[in-house]
Amino acid sequence: MPEEPFALITGASGGIGECFARALAAGRRNLVLVARSEKKLQQFAAELAAKHGVRVEAIAADLSVAGAAGSLVEELRERGCSVDLLVNNAGFGARGELWKLTIERQSAMVALNINALVELTYLLLPGIIARRRGGVINVSSTASFQPVPYTTTYSATKAFVTSFSMGLAEELRPYGIPVVTLCPGGTQTNFFVSGHYGVRDIPGGMQAPEEVAAAALDALEHGGGLVIPRLINKLSVIVQRLIPRQTVAKFAAKIFRPRSPGGSP
Repeated sequence: MPEEPFALITGASGGIGECFARALAAGRRNLVLVARSEKKLQQFAAELAAKHGVRVEAIAADLSVAGAAGSLVEELRERGCSVDLLVNNAGFGARGELWKLTIERQSAMVALNINALVELTYLLLPGIIARRRGGVINVSSTASFQPVPYTTTYSATKAFVTSFSMGLAEELRPYGIPVVTLCPGGTQTNFFVSGHYGVRDIPGGMQAPEEVAAAALDALEHGGGLVIPRLINKLSVIVQRLIPRQTVAKFAAKIFRPRSPGGSP
């Protein structure tokens, strides 16, 4: 079976990942959608294929499991899918004191937010470089720019993603492969619910995931770079750089400290 160029999106069944999929399909890009929920993923793939006339492959996978990234790449080879755009979007967070959150959940967070992202990038980059087209979009967070107590592991994983992505961008510059380091603030997804963050009062309100995905894709078309959607988010990153990091951590602790014992919001 001849290979066709695809955009691969992890965490594609909802939120920002779903918005990436819809935007790319509308631009007539073939897609590989990856998420844990097989039924929802299959339905979404069928919808996009019927609406836009593109090839959409759905692969159910839990990328937090050891070896899952390698198995996914092998599945791509079997299906004849060559990836020229990688969107590392899958990830999750959790709120609470470090010792009160299960180590299993936090280890899975590190495995998904960091290990799977690095492994997928490592495995797929040689083909992207050989074709001299496409790019990489890594979804990080404004939480990556400072320590965030009571979501300590999550913010640390995103600090890794931001640093990794910006370093990778320079390595790939001679090959003409753009890398987008996407750092959204509060976004209208199920992130806060699934991570037990409670209702958050975000200055300026939550931004739409469509807005976040659009900003990343626009940057990709213009050579990549660090993308922090919305002016208020950009300003917050700049301001916290001017304040001692210990002070920033103390301020963040007041915002994210659980309101009841046991780490519950």
